[in-house]
Amino acid sequence: GEVVYQGDLSKLEKATKSYTVRYLTGEEKIETPAHRRKWNNYIKVEGAAHNNLKGIDVIFPLHIMTVVTGVSGSGKSSLVRDVFFKSLSRFYEEDGEQPGIFNRLSGDMHLVKHIEFVDQNPIGKSSRSNPATYLKAFDEIRKLYAEQQAAKQMGFTPAYFSFNVEGGRCEECKGDGTITVEMQFMADITLTCESCHGKRFKQDILEIEYRGKNINDVLEMTINQAIEFFSEQQGSTEKKIIKRLKPLQDVGLGYIKLGQASSTLSGGENQRVKLAYFLSNEKQEPTIFVFDEPTTGLHFHDIKTLLKAFDSLIEKGHTVVIIEHNMDVIKCADYVIDMGPEGGDKGGFLVCAGTPEEIASCEKSYTGKYLKDKL
Repeated sequence: GEVVYQGDLSKLEKATKSYTVRYLTGEEKIETPAHRRKWNNYIKVEGAAHNNLKGIDVIFPLHIMTVVTGVSGSGKSSLVRDVFFKSLSRFYEEDGEQPGIFNRLSGDMHLVKHIEFVDQNPIGKSSRSNPATYLKAFDEIRKLYAEQQAAKQMGFTPAYFSFNVEGGRCEECKGDGTITVEMQFMADITLTCESCHGKRFKQDILEIEYRGKNINDVLEMTINQAIEFFSEQQGSTEKKIIKRLKPLQDVGLGYIKLGQASSTLSGGENQRVKLAYFLSNEKQEPTIFVFDEPTTGLHFHDIKTLLKAFDSLIEKGHTVVIIEHNMDVIKCADYVIDMGPEGGDKGGFLVCAGTPEEIASCEKSYTGKYLKDKL
């Protein structure tokens, strides 16, 4: 919330606190990987003819990062979301939406167990849904509060520390912290609950403290603050809480509050909360993760953090497929599928596919033309 820099673009200063300026002056940058990951296994989509696709055959390598590029309307979403994702969803889950038109899938489908489409839609519609509940960290926090001596004396179980069920939550606002007053001909008015003053819980629940903080104080902490707070005691429950919260820090969301309503998160933040959830899963079967323009609304510095998270997924044996226009992401790909050459009727062809270096040397590719400067 501070102004960290202002000045003329032609006279940018070095060594400022501004990440934006540091990326513009080249002091910080997203490095091109020293080498591309090698691959042997793949899944092939044959005869994709959905929307403007021209009956093309496309190979999607496994266990690496593939980026699908091309101008708007070139057929990226038709290929990746409507054909590749939906056909594999049906293959693995045996239900799901009708995929777009294609002939068949071939290749190493048996090496993967699931496919996930990680979009920017909200992680929950309810005002009670928040990052801590989504990553199951709140379950452990509630257990910790129920273990406190005062809670045991009062007979408070972990459920009393939830704002989703009756017991410890404020019944006036049903654990929302706010009351919505419906106005007939005007927008509804949201008021802070007078009974709990926005703290969501009954007073006797708020009197239970862990190291001087009640449950509401913890929900008001940022992810970074909470990790620091729970690291000071190394009990088994504290370790579990940190393990659940750490992935949020790893995807660059350390600044959001534990109890922040999902509805207040941006699309990019929602997408990264989902990514953190997948990174936090213990028993993981090989999965293909599909992202549709994950850099929308992200700063250079956030993109750098996001690329590290993609690397973590691949290190765990997963596959990452991204539809993207951002050159910093494209240059970091192991394999690029370039669609086009134009949009609409003049699109839907596979222009070229290969490493970013191979795309840059392809005469017909618009992506290749701009990629040359980045490599």
